[in-house]
Amino acid sequence: MSVNKTKNKILNVASSLFGRYGFYKTSMDEIAKIARRAKGSLYYHFKSKEDLFTDVVEIEIKNLKKQLSVITNDNNLSADIKIKKYMIKRMELLNSAANYHETIKADFFEHFNFIDDLRSELDKWEKDKIKNIISQGVNEGIFENQNNNMEVLLDVLIMVLKGLEIPFFLQNKYQKYSPYFDNLLKILIKGLSK
Repeated sequence: MSVNKTKNKILNVASSLFGRYGFYKTSMDEIAKIARRAKGSLYYHFKSKEDLFTDVVEIEIKNLKKQLSVITNDNNLSADIKIKKYMIKRMELLNSAANYHETIKADFFEHFNFIDDLRSELDKWEKDKIKNIISQGVNEGIFENQNNNMEVLLDVLIMVLKGLEIPFFLQNKYQKYSPYFDNLLKILIKGLSK
């Protein structure tokens, strides 16, 4: 098996195990056993369990960005529709990102400082995308100009989104509230509108 195939196999197995049992209850021994690789093979590709988990979460984040970029790059969507689709798709994707959920849990009990850079970079990326949507809405005459308050607005939006992650994903309330996303997003869009 090629080096890349071996690494991908390890990542797939690790993603499944971390997602099912969590970071602390998943051992490198178990990953090696299920991947049918020697434990040394894991350490050839990843310096530590933390590095392996970081790569697993990074794959989830890349998938999130890729799918959200399809929406943000769609020039046929007006800004109000784009922000609505973005928010709904974001929650849908994060609902299935089991390893990202593990990082949220860790914030309550013990911090996974080894993935701070990933999460900070995601926040920065999202702020940029949301800012572009809001700017598009201003240019279309749909949204109020936020130039003086844009950074504060973006910080608050990210805080709200992160605040929703806890009940949605850790308390399993996503299914209960997802049918109401359209109505909730109307409030956000109305608040941005002229």
